[in-house]
Amino acid sequence: MNGKRRLTVILERDEDGYYVASVPELRGCHTLGKTLDEVMENVRDAACLCLNVEEEKDGVRLEFIGVHVIEV
Repeated sequence: MNGKRRLTVILERDEDGYYVASVPELRGCHTLGKTLDEVMENVRDAACLCLNVEEEKDGVRLEFIGVHVIEV
């Protein structure tokens, strides 16, 4: 991986109390952890793996724009 990229991490907590992290710019980049420290370490590892795969495939990069709330 060449250089560093700044990535957005979305954090949620599931019904079992685990933290769930996802990186919107990297398709399929999700992980979880029991603590915030653990999930942040895990998401860094997952992001590095996803970036390596992206480089190999020369994938299309997504740009995170934001989060919006809708009513349905």
